[in-house]
Amino acid sequence: MEVGSGLPRDCVTPIMQRMRAAILAVGTELLGPDRLESNSLLLAQTLRRYGVNLRRKSIVGDVVGDISRELNTLLREVDLVLICGGLGPTADDVTREGVATAVDRELFEDAEQLEVLKRKFARFGMPMADTNLKQAEVIEGARVLPNPRGSAPGMVLEVDGKVLFLFPGVPKELGGLMRSELEPWLEEKTQGEAVETRVLRVACVGESTLEERILSAYEEFGREAISVLASAGEIQVRLTASGQLRERTPRLDSMIQRLRDLIGDSVYSEEPEGSLEKVVGGLLVSRGKTVVTAESCTGGLIAQRLTAVAGSSAYFLGGVVTYADPLKVQLLDVPPAALEQHGAVSPEVVSRMAAGAQKSLGADYALAVSGIAGPGGGTANKPVGLVYVGLAGEGDPRVEELRLPGDRDRVRWMASQWSLDLLRRELLQFDRDSELVLNASEGGVE
Repeated sequence: MEVGSGLPRDCVTPIMQRMRAAILAVGTELLGPDRLESNSLLLAQTLRRYGVNLRRKSIVGDVVGDISRELNTLLREVDLVLICGGLGPTADDVTREGVATAVDRELFEDAEQLEVLKRKFARFGMPMADTNLKQAEVIEGARVLPNPRGSAPGMVLEVDGKVLFLFPGVPKELGGLMRSELEPWLEEKTQGEAVETRVLRVACVGESTLEERILSAYEEFGREAISVLASAGEIQVRLTASGQLRERTPRLDSMIQRLRDLIGDSVYSEEPEGSLEKVVGGLLVSRGKTVVTAESCTGGLIAQRLTAVAGSSAYFLGGVVTYADPLKVQLLDVPPAALEQHGAVSPEVVSRMAAGAQKSLGADYALAVSGIAGPGGGTANKPVGLVYVGLAGEGDPRVEELRLPGDRDRVRWMASQWSLDLLRRELLQFDRDSELVLNASEGGVE
């Protein structure tokens, strides 16, 4: 067979929903206790989007016989196998050999691929080691998948009506080849049919409360189109539609708008990877505002989350961790009498912490938090999980009381989440108030 000739158009089951797929990750390190296999998550997400039925995920070590046996098992069960890892230049990179053995084909040095490798090393001013020669080896009948992000090319080949994709194990390289090679191939086979998912991220709402709000949406769009995934201080509402793009887009747009109306401003993002701290940062930047923090039980976690966002120096001035009561007095001007009468975990003290941080650090807003994260330290009146979060801005400071479940880490994380959401809601209210003032000045409000 001619290398580079591609795959016949009819080599795959024509109805994509019937296509069965498997993912085979290769790497002895993935079998140990200190390395997670994550490439399959990205590949599984892509297969799901195109309606492919993922039947199995497997991991094998860098052993030719193990790769060959596992691949033969998979080829008896599925139509498409995505193989990742083991295409590097070292002695333990034996995926090519394992696949060639499984499909009973030869490996040979491809002159064109060898020249590609030499040019890559020359471009970086590096000599090409003899070990890299194995990366020019191609399985008989395979088409080489160019990899501009690394030295390990991918391959795709068809065997008795089954299709195999070989990807490098480096996530960035695999992701690049997945987008440039696998996705267009799947797009062609599905003729534009796909499954698309959008996400609404909801902050600081209980799962049962959210469920009550969206009950009518289940009836309107179907329960299978809406799924809810809860975690500490956040819920993801995932909306799914299938079909051609021209059908999916308006349906998803309609679902997004309806769910936003039902949930309200607890929705903080539509970005699958969006974080609350990033959203808060964007709001601060767009309004030209700054924030500082005064933390006790969270130990600087709120500041850490804010500064994890690139460009946060534009709006985050700094923070203090006043874990001990004397520091609350010295740095935040909390009256000793308030501490003696109410205790550090109280709305009165947290209000003073927020006001003191805003004044001493000179910001538009100040977040403050104090609580009992556990596992010890709780009492009948002040149990573990009791947290007060405060916000100083315009007017008197606002304080909210929380009763947070879980262990120490969970309580601290949820306290930081509620603090950031308190600021987010304040910034949204700032928008509404500004709009009312603007409308009034223009005669829009009686």
